[in-house]
Amino acid sequence: MVIAADPRLILRDEELDSGLELLLLAEAALWAAVDTALESEAAGLGRSHWRAAFLLRRRPGIGVQDLSRLTSLSKQAASKTLSDLQRLGLAQKAAGELDARRRPAVLTEAGVDFEARVSERLRALLGRAYRTGGLDGVVGTRRILAALAGPRQGVGLIRKEVP
Repeated sequence: MVIAADPRLILRDEELDSGLELLLLAEAALWAAVDTALESEAAGLGRSHWRAAFLLRRRPGIGVQDLSRLTSLSKQAASKTLSDLQRLGLAQKAAGELDARRRPAVLTEAGVDFEARVSERLRALLGRAYRTGGLDGVVGTRRILAALAGPRQGVGLIRKEVP
């Protein structure tokens, strides 16, 4: 569902800068929560590992190329991140159905547990923020974030054909 922009909405640079500042501060708060949660995890697991695990839970079967597109990691960094998860028993890769070079990855049971432990803190943080914004705030925030995410939203999603 695409919602047309309201032509009556005129934003000054100061309002846009204030929004950017809040996005940066919110991002810092989210990453601080991730970092705190990662302190009790296996050595060597960082933000990119949690981010990959989260995306694998939400979009099972993505591979290096999709992970790179979703996160803006280089293909080499995305590959290393997935390899680290595999080495630690948190993810597994399979040969692609059409192309053996494309290796879709999925979380193992241990990977699902790892992702859940870290994400639990973030869901609590986001839940408190959503409650502060109220019902209208949740919908508005999701629209704004979806518009910022743009076409990345569709990367790696498995689409079912509708008859």
